[in-house]
Amino acid sequence: MNAIAGTPYQPYLTAPAVKGNTSTDAAVATAAFRVLNELFPAQQARLKTQYDESLAEIPDGPAKRRGITVGDQAASAMIAARKNDGAFGSQTWPVGTQPGQWRPTPPTMANDGAWVGYLKPFLIPSASMFRTSGPPALTSSQYARDFNEVKTIGSVTSTVRTVDQTQAAIWWHDRHLAEWEIKRQLATTQRLNALQTSRMFAMVDLAEADATIACYNEKAAWTFWRPVTAIQLADTDGNPETVADPTWMPLLVTPPHPDFTSGHTCFTAASMSALRNFFGRDDIPFSGYSADSGTTRHFSSFSQAVDEVINARIWGGIHTRTADIQGAKIGRQVTDYMVTRYFKPKR
Repeated sequence: MNAIAGTPYQPYLTAPAVKGNTSTDAAVATAAFRVLNELFPAQQARLKTQYDESLAEIPDGPAKRRGITVGDQAASAMIAARKNDGAFGSQTWPVGTQPGQWRPTPPTMANDGAWVGYLKPFLIPSASMFRTSGPPALTSSQYARDFNEVKTIGSVTSTVRTVDQTQAAIWWHDRHLAEWEIKRQLATTQRLNALQTSRMFAMVDLAEADATIACYNEKAAWTFWRPVTAIQLADTDGNPETVADPTWMPLLVTPPHPDFTSGHTCFTAASMSALRNFFGRDDIPFSGYSADSGTTRHFSSFSQAVDEVINARIWGGIHTRTADIQGAKIGRQVTDYMVTRYFKPKR
């Protein structure tokens, strides 16, 4: 899209040469097909059918052929840049036995996703660029505050969590991510053209990707235990302000990786700060539906969504507040790095 428009923005990797009338539909379809086919070879037949159907709707001629060429060149650049990037590696989280160390959590007892922390970033020079000072010491008052907050409000049997807080926790935990619906909605309500929409998607998606990589690298650095483990084994933490409950369970199923930092707050803070930067304002309303909660949540600003996800992970009993706040900080730092170096107007 950027190349066909005359490259008004800095290209992420390359801007293929474009001469004459060029079909954007053919270019986008080709770029999408090539990249998806590389990522999901088992779905090649289905993808090819969908690609052929897309091209069939575009009139034959030089514009279509040029579009296919441009899309192919853009996809080739991305595929080449991501060769051997570490995706879907064999890494696992180390399983600890000492107080504070992560271990698999009930009911799944799974160990998954460690490779993400070793994935080659798209934008930032190193996955450890925004390393934090780590979770609070087990014997600290901060740790006790985090512990007692999530123990009280994040329990599956909590009597202080409201209905709305419960719905928010489930909404934010939905793996289908209403975030994709939100981006499409904003493109429509803010009347973006195709180039603007492409740039918005590029900025948001790559900020999200690098924030998640940085967050998982942080998880690997600290391998800190999840609330369910911390609460059930609190008699081992050496903190007189924490009390063990061997039967305690969270509202949500705990994801199969360490607590610190929160992947969802990293991801959401990156996306929302990227959107705020793209639109040049914070107070744009949007909403999203979750089939898991059966509800639609409405937000009056991008910052409101970040504030809510920080709380929602505590309400769900799967993260501590410090892990959430530090995760959101990483997300914002990634976006700040991006906006000063990538996707900038060339004139």
